Amino acid sequence: MHLTEEILKENPKVCEYMAPSLDARQDMVVVEVPKLGKEAAAKAIKEWGQPKSKITHLIFCTTSGVDMPGADYQLTKLLGLRPYVKRFMMYQQGCFAGGTVIRLAKDLAENNKGARVLVVCSEITAVTFRGPSDTHLDSLVGQALFGDGAAALIVGSDPDLGIEKPLFEVVSAAQTILPDSDGAIDGHLREVGLTFHLLKDVPGLISKNIEKSLTEAFKPLGISDWNSLFWIAHPGGPAILDQVEAKLELKPEKLRATRQVLSDYGNMSSACVLFILDEMRKKSAENGLQSTGEGLEWGVLFGFGPGSYC
Repeated sequence: MHLTEEILKENPKVCEYMAPSLDARQDMVVVEVPKLGKEAAAKAIKEWGQPKSKITHLIFCTTSGVDMPGADYQLTKLLGLRPYVKRFMMYQQGCFAGGTVIRLAKDLAENNKGARVLVVCSEITAVTFRGPSDTHLDSLVGQALFGDGAAALIVGSDPDLGIEKPLFEVVSAAQTILPDSDGAIDGHLREVGLTFHLLKDVPGLISKNIEKSLTEAFKPLGISDWNSLFWIAHPGGPAILDQVEAKLELKPEKLRATRQVLSDYGNMSSACVLFILDEMRKKSAENGLQSTGEGLEWGVLFGFGPGSYC
């Protein structure tokens, strides 16, 4: 966690429930979000094994603060990318954005010959952290669930298999608004920082609608057994995972990677699904499986957040 006891002592308004504190929060995140993103990006580029001059596009995603020029600009400078790299900055999208950036990177890679898209998700809870309130105990749930984290990957089309080693293939991507979901998950950036509001029936809302989305995606492939897929599920919280698991009759091991990341790092918003991809491919390699997706050919990545479901 970026926040320390020392930082909180220097910024007491951040600890006070709903106290005006946006300036202090912004001062932290506009500096630290790009720096954390740089660490993740440098690791991804090193594993990719190609010179960073081959990166043609950059997508940077964060729900932690807003500034101009944005974190995409700052990261370009920190990494020493070419000044004419095509950049896209995504702010304030919430937990579903990890799926969104992969979808956007797929579209860019497939429609720009030779493109290599660096995707970076960097999240710091300094913008959402606040002290407890006797009248809003639900706020404590978020404080307990959320954590800091950054992840990065490189997306391309038509890989050069002599020098590149693809880990996963994105075949299709979609986004939808769930019926009757207005106000289910809201986030608001105000003088007190970023606040989130979740209705109690969010787990039920997601579990009630997920099978329809899966059927639309996999029916053309003749797949209807959800246990035949590998699962990259955004870990919004244990209650959501439990209800999705029950609704789809998933075997407990299907959400192992998701639950492991939630246990180790918490909910890191947009970065979570990228962490889960990494957890799954590493465990698959350790177990000597034939694919990075737990030895399976097909899988599903899904996320959910304010206003959308990916």
